[in-house]
Amino acid sequence: MQRVDDKNLRARVKLFGNILGTVLAEQERPQVLETVEALRKGFIDLRQHEDPAKRRALMRLIGALDPHTLSHVVRAFATYFLLANIAEEDFANQQRRRHVQSGERLWYGSFDDTLRQLKAEGVSAGQLQQMLDALRFQPVFTAHPTEAKRRAVLEAQRRLYVLARRLNDPNLAEHQRRSLDQQILNQVQVLWKTDEVRIQKPVVEDEIKNGLFYFRETLFDTVPRVYRNLERALDNVYADEGGAKAFRVPAFLRFGSWIGGDRDGNPFVTHDVTKMAVRLQSREVLKHYRRRIEELQVQLTHSASLVRPSPVFEARMTADEDIVAEAFGAKPGRYAFEPYRRKLHLMHYRLGRQIARIETLLDGGADPGRGAGYGSEDDLLADLLAISDSLISHGDSNVAAAELQDMIALVRTFGFFLAELDIRQESSRHTQAVAELFAKAPNLPDYNELNESARVGVLADLLSHAGTPLLYAQDLSDGTREILRVMRTMADLRREISPRAFGAYVISMTHQASHVLEVLFLASFAGLCGRHQDGSWHCDIRVAPLFETIDDLAKIEPTLEQLLDVGTYRALLKQSGNIQEVMLGYSDSCKDGGILASSWSLYKAQRLISRSTETRGLACRVFHGRGGSVGRGGGPTHDAILAQPPGTVNGDIKFTEQGEVLSAKYSNADTATYELTMGVSGLIKASRCMSVACTPDRADFIEIMDDLAQRGETSYRDLTDRTPGFIDYFYEGTPVAEIGLLNIGSRPSHRSKGDRSKYSVRAIPWVFAWAQSRQTIPAWYGIGSALKGWRGDDAERLQTLRAMVREWPFFRALLSNSAMSLSKSEMSIAREYADLCGEAGGSVFDRIQGEFNESNTQMLEVFEADELLGDNRQLAMSLARRNPYLDPINHIQIIALRHYRDAPESDQAERLRWQLPLLRSINALAAGMRNTG
Repeated sequence: MQRVDDKNLRARVKLFGNILGTVLAEQERPQVLETVEALRKGFIDLRQHEDPAKRRALMRLIGALDPHTLSHVVRAFATYFLLANIAEEDFANQQRRRHVQSGERLWYGSFDDTLRQLKAEGVSAGQLQQMLDALRFQPVFTAHPTEAKRRAVLEAQRRLYVLARRLNDPNLAEHQRRSLDQQILNQVQVLWKTDEVRIQKPVVEDEIKNGLFYFRETLFDTVPRVYRNLERALDNVYADEGGAKAFRVPAFLRFGSWIGGDRDGNPFVTHDVTKMAVRLQSREVLKHYRRRIEELQVQLTHSASLVRPSPVFEARMTADEDIVAEAFGAKPGRYAFEPYRRKLHLMHYRLGRQIARIETLLDGGADPGRGAGYGSEDDLLADLLAISDSLISHGDSNVAAAELQDMIALVRTFGFFLAELDIRQESSRHTQAVAELFAKAPNLPDYNELNESARVGVLADLLSHAGTPLLYAQDLSDGTREILRVMRTMADLRREISPRAFGAYVISMTHQASHVLEVLFLASFAGLCGRHQDGSWHCDIRVAPLFETIDDLAKIEPTLEQLLDVGTYRALLKQSGNIQEVMLGYSDSCKDGGILASSWSLYKAQRLISRSTETRGLACRVFHGRGGSVGRGGGPTHDAILAQPPGTVNGDIKFTEQGEVLSAKYSNADTATYELTMGVSGLIKASRCMSVACTPDRADFIEIMDDLAQRGETSYRDLTDRTPGFIDYFYEGTPVAEIGLLNIGSRPSHRSKGDRSKYSVRAIPWVFAWAQSRQTIPAWYGIGSALKGWRGDDAERLQTLRAMVREWPFFRALLSNSAMSLSKSEMSIAREYADLCGEAGGSVFDRIQGEFNESNTQMLEVFEADELLGDNRQLAMSLARRNPYLDPINHIQIIALRHYRDAPESDQAERLRWQLPLLRSINALAAGMRNTG
């Protein structure tokens, strides 16, 4: 096992623990701190050596506590986890800073390490430029309810992180250190008195503002830093070929969002909400641009008597003459002899008019029009480039390459839209709308009676007609009317905010080609696509089919090929960029068929997508619908990208970032810089097949994986679909029903209210509930049976599996991520949750226990290791630190579940007494395990 010197980390965790203890001693009854200390020390001892008498004593202690005291005890452990998370995050960033300062080759996944690896493989500057030109790295923020922390807690956490980082300064005087300690204590005290449980369920507007938090707090500063770090690495590694000056680093970062656009299963996301989301995003980025321009005004104080601006700059100034009087008011001569400050003042004013217009519209007022505001982000960019080129023209290239360059990078990345908003809706809603429109129209067939081939034919024919189609009736159902309003909203906002305001229109549960054509047909009523009167095609909407279940993934090739062979569709696709975007659903496929079948079906699907598009001369973009946990496609982004099939990435990747992943990755600038760098460097490595020959997957590995996936799916379905009492075990032996009380998202937890089935419960609460009960089965169940079944006692087959781990990034990432989740399972605690089900829970638990043991044994054999996390010492140490604190929370949660469920529904007061400690325990376990769904 690799050695990690975590002495400083342990000291920081101890400091934070002592500060928390001080707050508890001063702010709470003595019983709270005494109980916390008794449980902490007791469970640490039990982790070191089992003592049945001590365990019984601790259980009696927990059982004797009233709900109010239990609630505060849980809060204390939850606060400890929050502080430990801050300490670990700061420690990791501190290690990387020390590495940079040492001047040595940087860590695996850094730009420096990545470029050195590429150069060693013979990638020339020209080949690298080709790869850079193709780069498009797009995280998409979603509002899926997996973030258990309130925004107030997130902001407090960020303040504590900033203070913790200041503690690292070795030059602090003693009084300065004492002052910092006091500030930290103050923040912890405020945090202690801030309720981490949401009283009210968030509305979509709350979720939109939560997403904007990360842009405002970190990403506006992080994005330019990422670009500069890449340029620095180019200087270091490709110095002999001209360094960074020999390259053109494009704005390869893009951000997307589903917040306010994802209406699948969420009735609260309407066309008005989508309007609000795009406007709030635009206002956020425009306000930031104004702040940046204010800073540039202070810096670019050049005098006209000392420099001569370029002709292009002068022309841009002349073009603004018509707004000078409006912008300068009573001071028309302001900055008359400081050309750049004068120009920046005009730019600041124009952005201000745009913000004023958006705020009027957000307040429900009449549209005042664009007025003096910019017509597009390209217009603002042209102004910035004119200033840059002018500075260069009179010898100030170094000045142009400073803060102004960062501003240019931001505008190229965020435009006026901040993040491309994806729209998502379920396929049957479109089918119903099209059928209704057909029924209202003369001379159109009964859509519901048409087979798939006929539907494709009639939709393609209608889309090929010139002009915007007219509605044949106004008495449409609410569902159809809303879909058409969404399309018109998209068309309006593209004109109002930016043509790039929207990303893809994602169709969940896509089963056939007609589902894509239905969306285009509905979009044509808003003028988003179709043919002009002169016969030319136009298309301002990108449609991305989403394939989610194991069955749909298996049918992806015929479905996609039928679609791509429709002439009308190909003509429209060409107008929207000739890139076919396809989304793959990790969450539902894993819930459906288990981790092995899901992972392998997704891998094969990507190969089929790539082949189907490449043979037709099209580019493709795979949109990975990943969650935070391994059971929903989570895991380290760098390794996940490298694990994609060779030759299928080609510089372009898009993936969802959800819930606790957002706060873990993007709450602090240092961490955000690291995470974005790791993702982009993984994308660069995975795209090297564009320049150098890549080794294809071994045929025998593919054959073995086919077998393993089949065995794994059989084992998983035997448990989840064919074991009597399994669904009762899930609903009674986990807090899945109580998770819905947390108010962590606007979206319902089940597709069908009251339907207790695997197919009704959504993937997020499915994974969240298993994690709470310390079983995490979505991430590993079936692996042990599959490995044992395939290899048996054959030593040669074991060696083959070991070779697959060494040589195949896909297989290595799959088993490593599953091993990590397996390490978070605690069968002794899971057994106590099984007891909530009565005698019936025992048989289901025994199956889970057996598969857990088999998976553990098999993975250790394949990894040739004594411990599952033998190659990840830092994570192993983190879990070891947390487990003694997690154990008592699980026991408290079980007691709270019993009391809450046993209380009669008529006795709401008794249920409410136990509801609060129960909800706090869910939050605390999520913080301690660092994942929810």
